[in-house]
Amino acid sequence: MRIETNKKLVKRNSQLSNYLFFATMAVLIGGFLITNGWLFNDTLGTLSILIAPLLLVLGLVMTVASVRMTNLWARTPRPEDALEEGLKGLSNNSVLYNYYHFPSRHVLICPQGVFAIVTPWQAGRHTVEGNRWKAHYSLPGRIMATLRFDAIGNPMDKAIKQAEHVKKLLAKIGAEDVEVQPLVVMVDEKAEIEQNEPAVPVLFAFKKKPNLRDYLRDLKRQQQSAETSSPKGKKKQASRENTLPLTDEQIKAFEAATLKR
Repeated sequence: MRIETNKKLVKRNSQLSNYLFFATMAVLIGGFLITNGWLFNDTLGTLSILIAPLLLVLGLVMTVASVRMTNLWARTPRPEDALEEGLKGLSNNSVLYNYYHFPSRHVLICPQGVFAIVTPWQAGRHTVEGNRWKAHYSLPGRIMATLRFDAIGNPMDKAIKQAEHVKKLLAKIGAEDVEVQPLVVMVDEKAEIEQNEPAVPVLFAFKKKPNLRDYLRDLKRQQQSAETSSPKGKKKQASRENTLPLTDEQIKAFEAATLKR
């Protein structure tokens, strides 16, 4: 399997999250010192009253931005690493794109199809039924999730929207008939999923079931079974076993249009 990761973007945003963290701490500490400076120096009294609200707002905005950047670019396990591990054994013809097709962060092209993958990193227990997603937090856990700005929302809705986005990109290279399938892949081993006929497949990147590797293997068996059940299927099975849903020319066009290195 070939993996194309926007390493420049990952490195830049990871560094930015670190810089933003220290800058946020500097603003908060500086605000505290300036706000309370009137206790020690009367000349700072008026200045502290004027600057304090501005520093409070700036500190809040920077804190939110810092936490979001850390969640997306510095938290481990890294989604691209988890997906690489979960896709081991996939056809050599397959390609995984990371961080090139925003808002879709991970796009997989393999013999089983084209997939837009959402990778929630939240741990804990989650219930999925149909198109509904519910995270089960204790009261302290809910408070901490709010403070960390890491509420999971509904990853299935995100996956559907991202699949629609990738389909539009494919339409631009003449591959509008290719279906793009949404997937939700959990990357934290502490995550627990209870699901009942989810609208979008919800899988694990690791060995816990249902996992990404088994899902793709089962999908391949189903496709092969459907092919062999047709009159001409047996003759075509061997030649089509590792065939991608896009031609080599289409993949080159897709990469030329979307991979900005």
